[in-house]
Amino acid sequence: MTTKMPSNQKYLMDKIARIKRRRFLHFATSGLCGFSMAYLLGSCSNQSQQSSLLNSTNASETSLGIKTKVLRMGYQSAGDLFRNRKVLEKRLEPLGIKVEWAQFVQGPQLMEGMAAKKVDVGSVGETPPIFAQVAGSELVYVVGTQRNRRTGTSSVIAVPPESPLKKFEDIKGQEVYFQKGSASHYFIIRALQSIGLTLKDIKIRSLPTIEARAAFLEGKIPVWMTGDPHYAIAQKMGRIRVLKDSVGLDSPGAYYIADRKFAEENLGLLKIIIEELNKLDKWAEANRGEVAKLMISEQKLDPDVVEIAMSRRTFVGRRGLSPALIKEQQRVADLFFDEGVIPKKINIQDALLPPDIYTAITPAEIMI
Repeated sequence: MTTKMPSNQKYLMDKIARIKRRRFLHFATSGLCGFSMAYLLGSCSNQSQQSSLLNSTNASETSLGIKTKVLRMGYQSAGDLFRNRKVLEKRLEPLGIKVEWAQFVQGPQLMEGMAAKKVDVGSVGETPPIFAQVAGSELVYVVGTQRNRRTGTSSVIAVPPESPLKKFEDIKGQEVYFQKGSASHYFIIRALQSIGLTLKDIKIRSLPTIEARAAFLEGKIPVWMTGDPHYAIAQKMGRIRVLKDSVGLDSPGAYYIADRKFAEENLGLLKIIIEELNKLDKWAEANRGEVAKLMISEQKLDPDVVEIAMSRRTFVGRRGLSPALIKEQQRVADLFFDEGVIPKKINIQDALLPPDIYTAITPAEIMI
């Protein structure tokens, strides 16, 4: 006897198949995001299917689909409040889903882990997913981060205190240490542009921030690009002088990225992740003292270092994958191509789910 597939499961599978064949991604800017899936696909013989399970943010995670029993989350060595607070574990335990965390030194390494199918979802800056897409990784953007234009003091281009370099313009011809393919790569391009220089005017030395820190503190690295908590550690030791920070940098911000196959099979799980992130941001901004305690206990940081880092940190909230955000990310990708950093142009929309799916899995308040 043949078992009949539930209508909502068959409907979702049909939709995913159409994603791969026809890429309805052009609807991101067409204003059709609010239409039901039934309208986009044409009328269905079953009236219940005409009420798309993706036409509302009220769609439950189970109706959207959750296939996995293990969620593998990637995070970076700089720390992760999402992991420290264990909010995902609490939310997913009733569903019988286990959360496993894997640490990576920085975003490019996390994206490599995702490409190797060792991680399902992870948080990175604006740059790593662009490099990963160029390399052929099957990934999708899940949710972004709001930009707070008043911040940017936690990411810096710096030198040892005794360095002869006195101003940022003195960087020309110098060795500059940062992790290629990380957010620092975008930062340095924009910073150099601000003084009429390009990447050809410096000598890039690619090294993860955590590996470069000790050498910099010993005065062995002439120019270092870093961020908190590494910046705060060097600052406490009196071993850093800032040439330029990232205040005013026009970055779209960070993202949570997912493996495409995992995302398509677990839309309900993505919905839970976005909801919990959104709630966590609000909690963190209202409970900064508790956040500091978690940083001390979980990241093994000195209280003085945490105090410095927290003075530069804000929890500005999430940002849904709206047409405006997609356009900003495309601008970053185009800049990397124009500067000769990546060998080919890419289309960010190739790394997206259809807009009506984002509408279904993202709280309406952050779809801006």
